[in-house]
Amino acid sequence: MNDPLLPPRYEIRAQHTESTVTVYQAYRPAIGLPAARDGRFPDAWKRERMTWIKPSFLWMMYRCGWGTKEGQEVVLAVEIERSGLAWALENAELSHYVRGVHEDQAAWKRALRAAPARVQWDPERDLDLNPLGYRSLQLGLAGEASRRYADEWTVSIRDVTPLAREVHAAVRAGERERAAALLPVETPLDLGAPRPVAAAV
Repeated sequence: MNDPLLPPRYEIRAQHTESTVTVYQAYRPAIGLPAARDGRFPDAWKRERMTWIKPSFLWMMYRCGWGTKEGQEVVLAVEIERSGLAWALENAELSHYVRGVHEDQAAWKRALRAAPARVQWDPERDLDLNPLGYRSLQLGLAGEASRRYADEWTVSIRDVTPLAREVHAAVRAGERERAAALLPVETPLDLGAPRPVAAAV
């Protein structure tokens, strides 16, 4: 049973406006710096490959080690169209088989191969990057979804590596209140009841 004091176990939380949602990614400088400078992904960004976007700043910090991991030194905040994220979720498949959601494993595999997006729920993280008792959305985009993300849905791209370093420094200094105050404000995101497979299981 979920703890009533915690957020719902499966809930999309993000920094968002009426028309946009902010997601996070981390890249090597050759990709991340031009993307932030130009506000769009460069030609070197491979649109045919799957790319994973994360609405949670702290989950991104967990994944990239506060921007210290090799190949993930530049942390980007990518503001995308809300309608684009809704489309991706509507056309997504879960990244793993769930009895009761899928007819059987073969049916799930067929659906996964055909889907342009895949949903994965991983434990949300705290300021120390320890797992919490509720989940954070990771959304993988491939094929049509990846191309539309890069060339249609992206509204702006910002380099938030300095923010990552500032929050990390505050955590290491034991200044937890200051660290928490620096975090982007992420609130529940209602996208108008996307398919259950993409929303919660």
